[in-house]
Amino acid sequence: MGSAFDPFVMVTEEPAVVNSPPPLSNLTQEELKKIAAYKAVEFVESGMVIGLGTGSTAKHAVARISELLQEGKLKDIIGIPTSTTTHEQAVSLGIPLSDLDSHPVVDLSIDGADEVDPALNLVKGRGGSLLREKMIEGASKKFVVIVDESKLVKYIGGSGLAVPVEVVPFCCDFTRGKLEELFREAGCVAKLRMKIGSNGGDATPAVTDNGNYVVDLYLERDIGDLEAASEKILRFPGVVEHGMFLGMATTLIVAGKFGVTVKDRFG
Repeated sequence: MGSAFDPFVMVTEEPAVVNSPPPLSNLTQEELKKIAAYKAVEFVESGMVIGLGTGSTAKHAVARISELLQEGKLKDIIGIPTSTTTHEQAVSLGIPLSDLDSHPVVDLSIDGADEVDPALNLVKGRGGSLLREKMIEGASKKFVVIVDESKLVKYIGGSGLAVPVEVVPFCCDFTRGKLEELFREAGCVAKLRMKIGSNGGDATPAVTDNGNYVVDLYLERDIGDLEAASEKILRFPGVVEHGMFLGMATTLIVAGKFGVTVKDRFG
C-alpha cells in the first residue's frame, strides 16, 4: 500500500499537466471539479465497463465520456449508473447502459467524494446514493475518486458535515438513536434526513433510490478505528449500508489552487 499523504501538502511524483491560463487559484470550485473529472476520464479505454458516479463532480466525467464517444475517441463503452439521476443523464447523452446482473465485474468506476482522509478512505452518500455507489464501486477493478481540495480532511467526519447511513423506514428513529449512542464519545449527533415539500410544504423523510431513509451522523471528534466502526454500524438490523468507503479508492485526483494531484493507493 502506498504511504499516506498530508492532505494539506499536495505532492505527486507525476504532476498532471493543466493549461496555465487562467491560474487555478482563480477558478471556481465547479471549474476545479471539472478539471479533476476530465483528468479521471483519461483512465477510460475503449471496450471498458464503466461505473458512472453520482453528484456534482461525477456529472462532469459522465458528460466527458459522452463527448469522447461522439468524437469516436472512445468505442464500445458500457456504463453502469450509480443512481437514477446518473441513469437519466447517461441516457440523455447516449451512453449505452447495463447493470451488475449482466456485468458483475466493472473495469473502472469514476465518482466524487464528500470527504477523503489521508489514507484515501472516503465519505460518500450526502446525495443519497451510497448503497448503489458502494455496490458498483466495490465490484470495480479500479476506482478513481475525483475531488476538489475542499474535500480533504484529517479524519473521517472531519468536515463537520454528514456521514450518511442508509436505514430502513421501519422504526427509523429507534435506529437513529442507536447510531447516535454508538458514537456518543465522538460527540455524535444523528439526524434523520428530511426533505422540504414542494412549494415549501411540510418536511418529510428523504427517500433513497432504494426506498430507504438516511440518518446523517455529525461528529465532533475522530471515531478511531474505521473498520471497527463499520462493523458496529452494520450490526444494527435496521441499517442497510453506511457512507464510509474504506480501502476502496485506488486512485485519487485532486484539483486545487496548486494544480492537479494524482495519488495512487498502491504507489
